[in-house]
Amino acid sequence: MLGVLGFFAALLAVVMGMGRWHETGSPYWLGGSIALLVLTLLGALQSRRK
Repeated sequence: MLGVLGFFAALLAVVMGMGRWHETGSPYWLGGSIALLVLTLLGALQSRRK
């Protein structure tokens, strides 16, 4: 259950980061959001394999 909540919390953080990137135009927000999305997806894939 905690894994599901963490997954959706990370997706929410990605969406919020993308919104901040859209507001500011800073490449750091875009890079951080993409990196968090990749880490979230990799974590989800790893947890399904176990």
